Amino acid sequence: MERVEIEIDGKTISLEAGDLARQAGGSVVVRQGDTMVLVAATMAPKPREGIDFFPLTVDYREKTYAAGKIPGGYLKREARPSDYETLTCRLIDRPLRPLFPDGFRNETQVVCFVVSHDQVNPADIIALTGASAALMISDIPFDNPIAGARIGRVDGNFIFNPTYEESKLSDIQLLMAGTRDGIVMVEAGAKEASEEEMMNALEYGHERIKKLIDLQVQLKERISKEKSTVIQEKVDAALMERVNSIVCPKLDQAMQITGKHERANAVNLIKTELDAEINPEEENSLKAAIGNIFHDAEKNVVRKMILDKQKRVDGRSLNEVRPISIKTGYLPRVHGSSVFTRGETQALVSATLGTNADEQRLDTLELKGTKHFYLHYNFPAFCTGETKFIGGPGRREIGHGMLAERALVPVLPDREKFPYTIRIVSDILESNGSSSMASVCGGALALMDAGVPISNPVAGIAMGLIKEGDQVAILSDILGSEDHLGDMDFKVAGTKIGITALQMDIKIAGLDKNIMKEAMQQAKEGRLHILGEMTKALDSPRPELSQHAPRIITMKVPTDKIRDIIGPGGKVIRDIIDKCGVSIDIDDSGLVSIASTDQTSADKAIEYVNNLTKEVEVGKVYLGKVKKIVDFGAFVEIFPGTDGLCHISQICDRRIKAVSDEIQEGDEIKVKVIDVDQQGKVKLSRKEALKESAAEAKE
Repeated sequence: MERVEIEIDGKTISLEAGDLARQAGGSVVVRQGDTMVLVAATMAPKPREGIDFFPLTVDYREKTYAAGKIPGGYLKREARPSDYETLTCRLIDRPLRPLFPDGFRNETQVVCFVVSHDQVNPADIIALTGASAALMISDIPFDNPIAGARIGRVDGNFIFNPTYEESKLSDIQLLMAGTRDGIVMVEAGAKEASEEEMMNALEYGHERIKKLIDLQVQLKERISKEKSTVIQEKVDAALMERVNSIVCPKLDQAMQITGKHERANAVNLIKTELDAEINPEEENSLKAAIGNIFHDAEKNVVRKMILDKQKRVDGRSLNEVRPISIKTGYLPRVHGSSVFTRGETQALVSATLGTNADEQRLDTLELKGTKHFYLHYNFPAFCTGETKFIGGPGRREIGHGMLAERALVPVLPDREKFPYTIRIVSDILESNGSSSMASVCGGALALMDAGVPISNPVAGIAMGLIKEGDQVAILSDILGSEDHLGDMDFKVAGTKIGITALQMDIKIAGLDKNIMKEAMQQAKEGRLHILGEMTKALDSPRPELSQHAPRIITMKVPTDKIRDIIGPGGKVIRDIIDKCGVSIDIDDSGLVSIASTDQTSADKAIEYVNNLTKEVEVGKVYLGKVKKIVDFGAFVEIFPGTDGLCHISQICDRRIKAVSDEIQEGDEIKVKVIDVDQQGKVKLSRKEALKESAAEAKE
């Protein structure tokens, strides 16, 4: 076994190899504190035939034993990956994928198992570094190491790989990956941070990433396998020249068609005409080669048009945002809704307000509790004019939904002031570039339409990059084709004050910080433009909640009264809910939340709760109800949930043989509290209450 370690800002990170999972192509145990992740990287011995993509799979799984837990459920074993595990798979996959050599087609799998978790140090970011290290020491052709870093900021000071407690205090949450030369992936959330603050965080993180890359190089020098050779397919120069001479002039014309489907139809027609002219059916070996040459020609035409002519496929200038149209309150029975359309991307977004009972329950290695705000993103096939089986959300949908959710969280009101559970659903109805950012814009509008008092509207924009040598073009509000054929997908969301979420994926080896600064500034200009369009539709949250949304009234009761409201086996609280038609939640602090769409019902429930939590006052006269008569007196309920004994001697001012001679069960009588003993038993007197009433009458 070989082990290397490094200390960065007081945090020790180690890599171990050669002891576990030795039949994998390469395996590493990466550790920070007592959190350990086993990463194994393996490739198939032969390329997969008949494909034109790199078949990489990344799997991240948390073993519940890692934290000394046993899985819940009937089967008592780990089941389908959680959203957090799925997001971590994407986190590792995205920076790794572009760094494999072109033409590599061997199926490759990177598996990350969290085998120990100290509940202090997160496992996701060290798993990313471990994945790169496992690939480095394996026989897989991967020679450009990356490393991951999480950056927080507390009291103005940046923190490398913060603990969970440090992250809770951070106003910047940044996950990033990079090579020695530059940053390749960013995933961030912030409380309206400025572009300069975000750049400072990225530069701080990149310096520490370089140290982690040095650590991987040390490990590789001690233990590694000979790398397999990638056999590059030779391109027939004559065939390439022939294809380009046929298609490039036609592609130049087709790429000037502004409509997405019209442009795609024109490109497909060119491809069909090319196939007919060269007739690859007679020479099957040419079919794949012609397809690759055509794709490269299409890519080169678009990139050259942007770099040389400063013109995009839909005719826009580089920093121009597509036309925006907005509808709010579109769905009449929904608490809040919007339709946000930008060019050929459209999102129907709804906001639903619920109670504590609607909170999402979390139970992972890292988190246990509830979540009162969540955003779900759906991408049906018809939004791109395609057909596909509708199933559960895929990795992309979960990732896009989390990005939009992260963008909106910083502007939500405090839970104490707005005690609602909020669910946002973004259904993408059309897609041609940055539907996740349309979800951010539509989500902010839906929240305002519902009357949620957010601090500021949030808008998002997707940026692109075309880079050839020293020629650089930064694109605002990119199309799907510009994302596919470009070198960067850079999404920025924020308010007029600053950034709330950021996501970046780079398809080239790294991104120069000066280019990133320019992209951030151009993104800010685009974001402010979109915010201006949103303000025209709805400039602030509506003053009142939707008439269909539940009204939640909160009240504080003494903690020793919680049991009185709940009652034995929950009998009392269920009775209130049934009688009033409301929902009631009580937390351990004594905060009672009463939710109802009808104010009268809510008021009735409040009265019940007030009565149950009233303190009995000695010497006070109450109008009570006789609940039960016994030989020695009567039990009288002076307010719901509280009764006392009126002894037979206290029924009236004369001696009586039976209580029923004076009062009956169900009668309402005035009684005076004459004592409350140490056990809380209440003693009542009708005789004293009658005397007080007589005295008041004389006055």
